[in-house]
Amino acid sequence: MQRHKLTLSLLIFSLLPLSLLARPYFLILSQEDLKDIPSSPTTTSSDVDPNESPPEWDEFGDSDSKPEHELDPGSWRPIFEPDATRSSTSASELDPEMEQYYSAVEKMFSAVSDSEVRVVEEAVAEIEELATVKGNSHAQSVLGFLYGLGQIKERDKAKAFLYHHFAADGGSLQSKSALAYTYYRQQMHEKAVKLYAELAEVAVNSFLISKDSPVIEPVRIHHGAEENKEALRKSRGEDDDVFQILEYQAQKGNAGAMFKIGYFHYFGLRGLRRDHAKALAWFSKAVEKGEPRSMELLGEIYARGAGVERNYTKALEWLTLAAKQQLYSAYNGMGYLYVKGYGVQKKNYSKAKEYFERAADHEDAGGHYNLGVMHLKGIGVKRDVRLACQYFIVAANAGQPKAFYQLAKMFHMGVGLKKNLPMATALYKLVAERGPWNSLSRWALESYLKGDVGKAFLLYSRMAELGYEIAQSNAAWILDKYAEGSMCMGESGFCTDSERHQRAHSLWWQASEQGNEHAALLIGDAYYYGRGTERDYERAAEAYMHAKSQSNAQAMFNLGYMHEHGQGLPLDLHLAKRYYDQALEIDPAAKLPVTLALASLWIRKNHADSFMVHVIDSLPGVYPKIKAWVENIILEEGNAAILTLFACLLTVLYFRERQRRNAAVEDGIQGQHIHHAPAALN
Repeated sequence: MQRHKLTLSLLIFSLLPLSLLARPYFLILSQEDLKDIPSSPTTTSSDVDPNESPPEWDEFGDSDSKPEHELDPGSWRPIFEPDATRSSTSASELDPEMEQYYSAVEKMFSAVSDSEVRVVEEAVAEIEELATVKGNSHAQSVLGFLYGLGQIKERDKAKAFLYHHFAADGGSLQSKSALAYTYYRQQMHEKAVKLYAELAEVAVNSFLISKDSPVIEPVRIHHGAEENKEALRKSRGEDDDVFQILEYQAQKGNAGAMFKIGYFHYFGLRGLRRDHAKALAWFSKAVEKGEPRSMELLGEIYARGAGVERNYTKALEWLTLAAKQQLYSAYNGMGYLYVKGYGVQKKNYSKAKEYFERAADHEDAGGHYNLGVMHLKGIGVKRDVRLACQYFIVAANAGQPKAFYQLAKMFHMGVGLKKNLPMATALYKLVAERGPWNSLSRWALESYLKGDVGKAFLLYSRMAELGYEIAQSNAAWILDKYAEGSMCMGESGFCTDSERHQRAHSLWWQASEQGNEHAALLIGDAYYYGRGTERDYERAAEAYMHAKSQSNAQAMFNLGYMHEHGQGLPLDLHLAKRYYDQALEIDPAAKLPVTLALASLWIRKNHADSFMVHVIDSLPGVYPKIKAWVENIILEEGNAAILTLFACLLTVLYFRERQRRNAAVEDGIQGQHIHHAPAALN
């Protein structure tokens, strides 16, 4: 394949499709980012020992088929998915200390579900003893989480950091993630990049060999200030009507439906738990009807040993069958087996390159990624880091997370790209967030759908600590929406309103730092109205500016209002009008408020200090009183019924009076006709 030259000065691509992410991630590269690396000799299949791995990064390493709780030590999976854990772990494998750990954590979650504060305190005391007396790293991780959140313990960031540090040294990956995010927020990239690199590597090792794993993005349970009913409906698993129809079609022999059901079970999508046995059963039925995507995933299953005994020969057979039916992504799995020498007589880099090129020629992201690896390492081709970088960019543009991992390493090490630790850190973080600890989002969503809001809040809060923006906004929204029902606890029982507002404020702020415009808007409102914090118009304006930078119409309107009244921003009627106009351009639905605001501006400009200006300025103070009167008096159930009856009575009387008047008018008209009638002829 010919070497392509970079002809664009800017290359922009996103990690995932816009439909799957709340916000896309953009990376901008220029010619200056690229480094010239001299080419090195070609490595062919005849030059290497079949048992010897390539000398540098083993990017064709084995996909890790370990269960999630082994990939993520100390994971809460044995609590939330006990059946799946038992199938891969015998009771004798857990030492007494870990049994105590899981018992205490399970006790804490059960007590949260039952709103038993005293039992929660007992469970936390047990966790603390394990952490401090026995030095259990996973208990230290939970204790760090509780101190950071201020749940049962006093909120103490220093203690949280210390316990996470101890836990990370003991092997807790979730504590490493919490530390990495702490460093990331403080722009301590040299420390953050090392931790995120390790976490991203664990995530990448769990990905598939032939195609990209589906994006299991945490579900945003709210849309603005309201519950996201459509997203929640799609996450109800077997209770969802659409899923039930699909399952019915599969049972009736529809091969496409069989594949989809198996796919959902294999990856744990649409609110289903991962179940490799069910997935294998559905894929096996689908391939009997010639369904190629099921053939490819059967190849994956046998290559990884996911729920079956690993068998590379069978894997190659299924992948070959899928490729013959023009499922070009299957060529990646075949190429992988030839690179590793699995299921074939010996390694064959030329054959692997041929298969990767077939996939790439049909716009498959995995094919571009694998060719990038071959050129990066000089496997079967002349080593060409610059060309490898171009392949990775194409793959990343199509949403291939392994390609982002490669680009992160290149920025990190300064290989092919100029060393850029902030960029490397951001890319590693994106990949790391697809690691096995992402299961927290599934458990949180399941809890929320079951009405266990307290448990959902605690799980989302754990994810928030690890740096997941969606979890941060979900946890904050639960605090605002459910108040005491969120099971927010402080040192002495349930949180006060002030403590709850402060905790929500902190979570919204973290989400806003990561580009959540709704969070930035709420932060501005909190400072403007003094909710959970002191009133500060200048900081409110800063937050609205942040939301405005993401084209938020409400933020633009608010900035216009603040300029109109000189609150936190200079009094500037011209700038106020500009912001009002921009709000209307962004959101046509803002026509009514913008029209009223522009009318207010016109009065203020042409009739300064008039009675109308004073009336307009008094409205913000009058409105809450009118609203409270309507809510407390008119909308109170008994009063509402009386007022309704009274309105009906008035309506009846009105129509009766109208009927009476109409009748009187008609009588008058008839009388006039009689009075003026000509005399009868004799």
